[in-house]
Amino acid sequence: MKRSKFSENQVLGILKEVENGRKVAEVCREHSISESTYFNWKAKYGGMTASDIKRLRELEEENRQLKRMYADMALQNRALKDLIEKKHW
Repeated sequence: MKRSKFSENQVLGILKEVENGRKVAEVCREHSISESTYFNWKAKYGGMTASDIKRLRELEEENRQLKRMYADMALQNRALKDLIEKKHW
């Protein structure tokens, strides 16, 4: 996935500028982003604080690790089932 050139804290700053009364088009032009990017950020980060974003990042990392663990265990389980099926007792 492509990394944004803006950090989460910078995104929060841009969202705050619009919340403080500036126009979306003006802020987007100033920061060289499209309005659709702004609204995607608003949908994802709207109402969050810096600590919320840190927690979100931690949860995403934990989720990634759990998915990897599940995939490894499912692969081991499948291998053991295949081994048992091949043995004709």
